[in-house]
Amino acid sequence: MFSSPSSPFLCHSPRVTVIGAGRVGSTLAQRIAEKNLADVVLLDIVQGMPQGLALDLMEARGLELHNRKIIGTNNYADTTGSDIVVITAGFPRKPGMSRDDLLRTNAKIVVEAAKNAIAHSPDAIFITVTNPLDVMTYLAWQAMGLPRDRVMGMAGVLDSARFETFIAMELGVLPSDVKAMVMGSHGDLMVPIPRFATVNGIPVTELLDAATIERLVERTRNGGAEIVELMQTGGAFFAPASATCVMVESILLNQSRLLPVAAYLQGEYGLNDVFIGVPCRLGCGGIADVLELNLTDEETAALHISAQSVRNNIERAQEILTSVTR
Repeated sequence: MFSSPSSPFLCHSPRVTVIGAGRVGSTLAQRIAEKNLADVVLLDIVQGMPQGLALDLMEARGLELHNRKIIGTNNYADTTGSDIVVITAGFPRKPGMSRDDLLRTNAKIVVEAAKNAIAHSPDAIFITVTNPLDVMTYLAWQAMGLPRDRVMGMAGVLDSARFETFIAMELGVLPSDVKAMVMGSHGDLMVPIPRFATVNGIPVTELLDAATIERLVERTRNGGAEIVELMQTGGAFFAPASATCVMVESILLNQSRLLPVAAYLQGEYGLNDVFIGVPCRLGCGGIADVLELNLTDEETAALHISAQSVRNNIERAQEILTSVTR
């Protein structure tokens, strides 16, 4: 008979906690495990749901040819020692709702999740996915008091992937041949930058006329809302999970990938005390560098307008949290 190895002799395996076992969270757990990146703890307040999802994913391990542990739990103690914590918990958008409409409902959820998670994993890197994303990332960072390199939001990777998809569909080329950059907030005021979009090195401005590019930019800004309107009962989850997984992979494997993420700025792009989407290099310590691109005056103005909108919502969220705790 085989005997189970005693725990003191087990090698350390990376651990990622996903808070929120909804569609984004559970799909992300699947992506991380099946890419063999880390063991996963899937946490949710709903009794039985994360446990059932974890068991389902565990039963697929032999078929997917990986041996990662997936734990489902309602207890933050089970997340202890996580290398990365991803917060997806919160209410999704419904048709007609903007990401900002979720402010009141999701602020308290994210702050509580951040405080509970950091108490059990003080050395973890945190990624926020809950909408409105830039505001929720700021609130989580504020609640935990961590250095800025260890807290970020998933936004630009998803928005850039959408822009790349729409360009590829328009031109009839492989999406993997298209590279694009979307900065700013994760919302209607995001800042896609067409002059940084290329198809195998060829600027998209050489391949599409200005009117077509502007149409694709607008579709990118409304990419999430388009899916919400089509589905009626929820929002996107496959692409958001994939975008988050790319960030997790770059951190765990120290890939040093240059990715657009919601980062805390301290003077970069003339902005301070705000989380906003900018290109960053992600490695094992989190955000290794924030890259400052040479933006045009028009692009800079758009980024500042986007940042001001985030600031306004941060103030609203802080007022909400203050009123709740009174």
